[in-house]
Amino acid sequence: MLRVLAVDDEEPALGELLYLLRADPRVRTAEGAGDATAALRRIGRALEAGPDGEEAIDVVFLDIHMPGLTGLDVARLLAGFARPPLVVFVTAHEGFALQAFDLKAVDYVLKPVRRERLAEAVRRVHELVHATAAPVPAAAPEQIPVELGGVTRFVAVDDIAYVEAHGDYARLHTDHGSHLVRIPLSTLEERWADRGFVRIHRSHLVALDRIEELRLDGGATSVRVGATDLAVSRRHARPLRDLLMRRAGG
Repeated sequence: MLRVLAVDDEEPALGELLYLLRADPRVRTAEGAGDATAALRRIGRALEAGPDGEEAIDVVFLDIHMPGLTGLDVARLLAGFARPPLVVFVTAHEGFALQAFDLKAVDYVLKPVRRERLAEAVRRVHELVHATAAPVPAAAPEQIPVELGGVTRFVAVDDIAYVEAHGDYARLHTDHGSHLVRIPLSTLEERWADRGFVRIHRSHLVALDRIEELRLDGGATSVRVGATDLAVSRRHARPLRDLLMRRAGG
């Protein structure tokens, strides 16, 4: 079961969040903190106690807008520790989802908090905490926030086959559908280079291990990704062929 710390400077919001968390059967304890300083003090005691100590905390549910240090500031500070708790952001603002993605947040829950949506966040945390004996955020698969019907959810980067540019946006294509995110393709190319994604065209970024075929037809090059054929620009054709050949030979 989970040991939870909820942080919010608005007492009614904190009380409601704690009520919902304590009602979840996967939560062992749920404590509250009214500001970032109190939260960091409590987390510090937990880190000193270790993962099995009575003071330990598995996850922090963090508001973003607070006086003094924000929830994002707290998450950045926690990222510097060797074994920090997991982080779930709880906020009334949609505009910080990309920062949450950068900070390896497990989830991003919008206010007003719905019981069903919070239960989904708790489920995600519970699975991560019990996946290994000593979980840390870096052990979680990298995820990217997407908007679905006004709700922010996270898609695992490993589930993405290719990405299509749409101006300042990018469309992520997975086996189960596609999602539009407000992130330029060039940004994703830089971030995911070490995850096996390569640029094949000014409009497409592809996961190398999803390429099933490389086709040459009358001087034009294309690749087959699932049921989709994607053009490869002349600029990227030779580097892509060489890369695929090296991977096949290795």
